[in-house]
Amino acid sequence: MTDVQAQIVRYSTTVTQVGSLVADFAEKGMLIFFGENAPVELHDMSVLHRPEVADGGLTVGDVLVLDDQEFPILAVGHVANQNLVNLGHIDLKFNGETSPPLGGDVCLPNITPPMLLPGSTFRVVTRTPTA
Repeated sequence: MTDVQAQIVRYSTTVTQVGSLVADFAEKGMLIFFGENAPVELHDMSVLHRPEVADGGLTVGDVLVLDDQEFPILAVGHVANQNLVNLGHIDLKFNGETSPPLGGDVCLPNITPPMLLPGSTFRVVTRTPTA
């Protein structure tokens, strides 16, 4: 018998623009997201997005889904949720760390992140076993 899990979408957004420097940051294991209202001087280094669901923040053990690729959340900095909700800002660090280097960091497995395009999706889901 397979385990059945309920999935709660805590945050969901669609990428609207990918800055010219995003690929360089991705090669170093980092993706920087900002809401569409970010200052223009941040656009080159950022993945801009439009949130659709913002029912909660991120917690260790949640799953980050970029398009169809899933990554377990290993660590969440103390201001990461506040930044995400208020500014649409989050620093995703694919460094394998279980303690965030900076307060706004969210740590994920140590891999090169996927390249995102306008129309790509970013979701945070909590999965809970069902009876």
